[in-house]
Amino acid sequence: MPEQSAPKRRRIQRSPSPEYKLDDEASYEPYVPVAQRRQAKFAKLTSRGTEKAKATAGQEEQDEREDEEREEERRREKARKERTLLMEAQEVHERKAAEDSKKTDAEKTEEADAEILAAIASRKKLASDLELAQGVQYTEPFKTSWRPPKFVRERSPEEHQRLREKHHILVDGEDIPPPIDNFTDMKVPEVLVKFLKSKRITTPTPIQLQGIPTAFAGRDMIGIAFTGSGKTLAFCLPLIMFALEEEAKLPFVRGEGPVGIILCPSRELATQTYENVLTWTAALAPDGGGKYPQLNTLLCIGGISMSEQSHVLNKGLHIVVATPGRLIDMLEKKRFTFDNCRYLCMDEADRMIDLGFEDDVRNIMSFFKRQRQTLLFSATMPRKIQDFAQLSLVKPILVNVGRAGAANLDVLQVVEYVKQEAKMVYLLECLQKTPPPVIVFSENKNEVDDIQEYLLLKGIEAVAIHGSKSQEERQYAIKSFKSGQKDVMVASSVASKGLDFNDIQHVIIFSMPKEIEDYVHQIGRTGRSGKTGIATTFVNMNTAEQTLLDLKYLLMEAGQKVPPFLQSIEDPRAVQGGSLKGCPVCGGLGHGISNCPKLEDTQRRQMASHRMSDDRGGY
Repeated sequence: MPEQSAPKRRRIQRSPSPEYKLDDEASYEPYVPVAQRRQAKFAKLTSRGTEKAKATAGQEEQDEREDEEREEERRREKARKERTLLMEAQEVHERKAAEDSKKTDAEKTEEADAEILAAIASRKKLASDLELAQGVQYTEPFKTSWRPPKFVRERSPEEHQRLREKHHILVDGEDIPPPIDNFTDMKVPEVLVKFLKSKRITTPTPIQLQGIPTAFAGRDMIGIAFTGSGKTLAFCLPLIMFALEEEAKLPFVRGEGPVGIILCPSRELATQTYENVLTWTAALAPDGGGKYPQLNTLLCIGGISMSEQSHVLNKGLHIVVATPGRLIDMLEKKRFTFDNCRYLCMDEADRMIDLGFEDDVRNIMSFFKRQRQTLLFSATMPRKIQDFAQLSLVKPILVNVGRAGAANLDVLQVVEYVKQEAKMVYLLECLQKTPPPVIVFSENKNEVDDIQEYLLLKGIEAVAIHGSKSQEERQYAIKSFKSGQKDVMVASSVASKGLDFNDIQHVIIFSMPKEIEDYVHQIGRTGRSGKTGIATTFVNMNTAEQTLLDLKYLLMEAGQKVPPFLQSIEDPRAVQGGSLKGCPVCGGLGHGISNCPKLEDTQRRQMASHRMSDDRGGY
């Protein structure tokens, strides 16, 4: 058997051993036993859990705080809802009482008056709906072709002011036209000047002296002058001249016009103004001896048939004299338009705006399509109306002859204390003071009829006029009284506004009106056009003390005799140490706005109208 060789051994190659550099201490990581590593890891995990728990606890605390705040807010909100208006009013009252305790009575009264005036002054200005909707505002006055004569223009402002002071004219506004004391210098046609002289109108009255040049210049105007001072001519003459100018440029044909409109609060005043315009335009026409074209004037009032004036409507129309209701009816029926109307005058303007006519006036304004010249005239124009007018007019000029609401100084005012049951008998005695014609005023329509019946029974020729009479009865009463067929006219306040009766020497106020404005208008039916007259007023225990106080101050202002029973009435404002300013609503000197009878009456009418509208809405 062959011999087996021993196996060869292989040399196994081993990997080199790691080399440790013990001198590299920075990278040296010492050995940590497993148990120690586990303990360290457990500690790390425990610390993280603690931080997370702390964060969770902080979040929970914040959430709790927010929940508490929300709960508190809910409680406050609930308390606010449960809080009554009475509690709030009580707190406000207590705060105001604490403030008021530091003020004087005069300051309190003045603040209360200012609050009331601010509340009633927030009225929309007079403008057409189109102008209000489009935000149209006229910034420059109306332009006209009239200029004062050169010698008048060359006068200094001091000379103009001396002339105004001579006639007691107060003016306010920008670029005021000069006063002119001669109709010829105003460039009024000679034929009309001669006609006015034939009617004993030789020189302009103070309101005409400044008012006519102002209107001729195209300026918006607020004219205030006592009754019987010639205001009608001051606003009619400029309109007549503008109408003549337009007709001369291009004759009017059917459907054209009017050039201007005169608004009046009553049918009687509108009729009187219409007759005056007819008289003056007739004097200018060829038939009247003039060389000017015939002007067509329309009377537009309720109670008359407009078909009677169809001959006027069938021609070009120059001037319209109207009351608001009938005028709106004619405009809505498109019998004529205001497309080219450029002149608007409101006679007795304070009455037009105050006595329920304001909405009608705004309605009329909506028919205007272009800028117009606006004039407001009255004997009584309280500050409230003046402020309102300033907003509605374009750079207006205020022309004031005497205080607004002051009595005519040509009237002798006699105030007598007469018991109610003795009035009728004493009325007969008063009628003997002067020859007829005489006007007797009463506030009550039934009393007007009773007085007329009593006078007729005593053989006195008397007629009566008040708002409940038919138009025919009212026209007959005025016509027969003016013509002298009747000696006495018994009237309500409807006949006190602007009506002009010839040669009235005596006015008897049978029952004193509550508003002193009405008294001023009533006594103004006498003492007109420079003549003198007497006004006898009956008062007694039925007359309100506040009204008597107004009357007392009015007599004192006019330098009239104040009877002892009026002298004894004390003004509570004087006792309290307050200022004795006149009422801005009605112009009365004996009371403030807080107890103004006119404001109370206006508010009562507004409440009644609201109740009526609510009742209609309930059906």
